[in-house]
Amino acid sequence: MHVQELSLKNFKRFTDLSIKRIPENTKLVLLIGANGSGKSSVFDAFETMSRSLRKSDLLYSSEERQSYYRKDQTFSTSVTINYWKDQIVIDNDISNQIYYTDGIQAPLSEENRSELAQKFIGRSSIRIVPQITVSANPQTILTDADGPGSYIQNDTRFVNDVFVYIQQINQALREPVFRGKQVDVLQIFKDFIEPLNTSLLNILGGTEQTTIQVAEFQDATPNIAAKLIFRKGESKINYDLLSHGEKQVVILLLNFIVRREYYKDVIIFIDEMDCHLNTAIQFSLLKEITARWIPNNSQLWTASHALGFIDYAHQNEESVIIDFDNLDFDLPQILYPEPKSNLDVYEIAVPKSILFELMQGKKIVLCENKNDEYYNLLLLPDTIFVGVKDARDLFLHVKRDNRYITLRDRDFLSDAEITRIQSKYPNHRILDYYDFENYLYHPDNISELVVDFEKEDYIKDISSQKDEKIDYFILPSIISSRQSYEEFKTEPSIRDKDVTQIVSDLKSNEFERFYKYFDMKVQYNGGFLRSYNLSKEKLVNTRWFKSKIDQLLTIS
Repeated sequence: MHVQELSLKNFKRFTDLSIKRIPENTKLVLLIGANGSGKSSVFDAFETMSRSLRKSDLLYSSEERQSYYRKDQTFSTSVTINYWKDQIVIDNDISNQIYYTDGIQAPLSEENRSELAQKFIGRSSIRIVPQITVSANPQTILTDADGPGSYIQNDTRFVNDVFVYIQQINQALREPVFRGKQVDVLQIFKDFIEPLNTSLLNILGGTEQTTIQVAEFQDATPNIAAKLIFRKGESKINYDLLSHGEKQVVILLLNFIVRREYYKDVIIFIDEMDCHLNTAIQFSLLKEITARWIPNNSQLWTASHALGFIDYAHQNEESVIIDFDNLDFDLPQILYPEPKSNLDVYEIAVPKSILFELMQGKKIVLCENKNDEYYNLLLLPDTIFVGVKDARDLFLHVKRDNRYITLRDRDFLSDAEITRIQSKYPNHRILDYYDFENYLYHPDNISELVVDFEKEDYIKDISSQKDEKIDYFILPSIISSRQSYEEFKTEPSIRDKDVTQIVSDLKSNEFERFYKYFDMKVQYNGGFLRSYNLSKEKLVNTRWFKSKIDQLLTIS
């Protein structure tokens, strides 16, 4: 079960919140934002969906639900979840449930209701059980009834998880005996012990001598709690004596191990998984949980402003980041997954001013708009492209901090102006051609991809379209376009006295002279190329394109 879209109306903090365009292959949805930014409202919606479908397990009376869930007490609430198959809607203050399958409203039988209710499994941020007690009730695991009553209450599922973990091992050991067969101790080790210990090593690092490894257990009695005992080097440590961070990891892992059969084809939502963990462990924990313990047909939602979590979700192709920071709760809000290239997602965890310390050894190249998506496909060594708003934003970045390298479209800058700009701001690199598309659709670039490409005919077509538009569209736009260049506003002496050279080049019949000012994105209609079906992804992966961009970035 993978969520595609989510909508909350008059729910908790939000008047109207929508999260859209979550890709179908997404295994991890990470919600980021400052404390109080509304991330947990999404988890309340999931929990409400589950409890509403159960009906018998509603946390509040009708009047209490209105008071708790309604933002504006004069309007009802609504929660809609579209997943990559069907849709579930609950409205009228969580009292009505409507289920759609293949776009057709379907009645909810008790069986349907029970099945859907179990599709949402959540954990509150208050999960630490300081010590194992005798209060286990393993029967509640079957229906996830051992969860907290609300997200402000303690989540004590771990007590049941320990009891069932020990019970499963005992059963595996004893069951063959009563059938007169030999116990397969190695298989039991592989099924129950090895997965936990391997994940502990993957998350906490170190070796079997320096990292906690489960070593033994003691059964519970009516008056004495079970014990889960770990080995670290030569020492044996009862669970009760582990550090807070170690307990956090053990609690999460054991839950996935014990309940793995219930975590298939579901939405799992866990608030603040990162508590009391250092940055490296944060990354390793989220990676291990997502890659090893979340089934491909399930999806994990978690909220955090931890650097390690953000870094993992930013790097992983099956993860998306949704940014809740600085939202106005009173206005309609539509949130989309953040682009993978957007380094601003790190700022919630660490100020931008120290990003260079984190990215030490890497070249950070800022470029215009969303071109970073394609530049990053070049896989240039130790180079990360990051898109910013426009050319003005690029220049202001490099002006404030010369550790950045910027890659600006040429637009209507003359050769002499480019020389003067780069003399004063050497890290402010400027394309040789008008814009990014001029590189993509350059005759030499296309010739590398298309066998027997009619290059000369293509050049004639570009030249012809340039001549048609030069007097009425291109030349009149030169002066107005140049008025906005931030480089000229900051350093007026950079600017040429007139645009004679630019006009002369545009009127030239020499391809390389006029092409550097002819906007292939806007002025060329592309009809000549239509039959070749050339995608941007293909066009940026040529040797010609890569060499041109690499050359711009390696200029000393």
